[in-house]
Amino acid sequence: MKTTLLLNANIVNEGKVFAADVLLKGPFIERIENNLQHLNADQITDLKGLYLLPGVIDDQVHFREPGLTHKATIYTEAKAAVAGGITSYLEMPNTVPPAFTRELLEQKFELAARFSLANYSFYIGASNTNLEEVLRVDPHYVCGLKIFMGSSTGDLLVDDPVALERFFAEVPLLIATHCEDETTIRQNSEQFRKQYGDDVPVEMHPIIRSEESCYLSSSLAVSLARKYNTRLHVLHISTAKETALFNPGPVTEKNITAEACIHHLWFSSADYARLGNFIKWNPAIKSPADREGIWQALLEDRIDVIATDHAPHTREEKMRPYFQAPSGGPLVQHSLPAMLEFYHQKKISLERLVTKMCHNPALLFGIEKRGFIREGFYADLVAVDLNNPWTVSTENILAKCGWSPFEGYTFRSRVMHTWVSGHLAWSNGQFNESRPGMRLTFTPRR
Repeated sequence: MKTTLLLNANIVNEGKVFAADVLLKGPFIERIENNLQHLNADQITDLKGLYLLPGVIDDQVHFREPGLTHKATIYTEAKAAVAGGITSYLEMPNTVPPAFTRELLEQKFELAARFSLANYSFYIGASNTNLEEVLRVDPHYVCGLKIFMGSSTGDLLVDDPVALERFFAEVPLLIATHCEDETTIRQNSEQFRKQYGDDVPVEMHPIIRSEESCYLSSSLAVSLARKYNTRLHVLHISTAKETALFNPGPVTEKNITAEACIHHLWFSSADYARLGNFIKWNPAIKSPADREGIWQALLEDRIDVIATDHAPHTREEKMRPYFQAPSGGPLVQHSLPAMLEFYHQKKISLERLVTKMCHNPALLFGIEKRGFIREGFYADLVAVDLNNPWTVSTENILAKCGWSPFEGYTFRSRVMHTWVSGHLAWSNGQFNESRPGMRLTFTPRR
């Protein structure tokens, strides 16, 4: 097997920052010690001055394949992810057709096996009628079940109370939820249509998709999970009020967990005037007070994971009027640089950043041998230069949609190298696509 020796690394792992050398053998980490310079290896990389982190695990992305490939593909978005230090991702079922069956799910796995530079898994989607199909899924090979408990597209909204309760009562998979109350959103939408017609200002987005709509739905999900002792992960928390639903503590001791996304940590409602639909996400980016409440919950360990909800659309789609413009945007390439910017601002330590982006996703989903820099684990690693500024522009955006809400922003930190299962997939601005990523496997929590 090929060996790689990484010298003079500043390793950030399991609550510590320490200097060491790392020997990789094939896809695995073989040794982590001081003074391994005497060893022979097929490839030697000096990481002096760089920080070596576990590869980021993004538990919520939408890569749009199949059916929406004018927006993105597994190939393009996995490359953008790797360039941003993300070595593994969990992808959502709202493609065309939606991934409601094991057969459709396996078709996505086959695409990723051919085209994904990063490691991968896929959620199966819930509908009002596919419970029996979901119950046949092997939890060792699929990351979880995604339930849209709020507005979505097509048949992805589970709005039958009986079906929803049965999913929580019977499914052994981790359940990940999008929580917004559909009735509240429809009522708010009609109110603003009466006032503005079709020209509703995007600044109304967090009022239409309101705090009330989020809390009604997320509190319902939490109550069902408590009733049935379900493994529940509530995605993209967008309000301070919702954070009170979650308890502090280690992720391994919780049945109910929560996620914060980059855009809810970075932007606020004050940014709609400048960026408009380009920061239109569901759930909506809300007030500065909500943003600070999410930060507080993150730092108090009531929110467990940082993810992206990477959901690209074309620039032309985003420039439509409010109700016609789709929600979502690209983030995988810039999520780690954005969080490192918060490190520079002293909002979060490197150690806690790694816990939320690398360790906790692995522990929460039971991902086998990933998320940590440990001997015997897969060599999913990212080397970052904390003092190597670069400006986001259309020339360096790798997502297929070709735009970013960060355009024009100068990040102070840069991803220099990314190893995916021991393969140096990104180095000094260049890809090595000779080896695809691997399918993730899981040890379900009992």
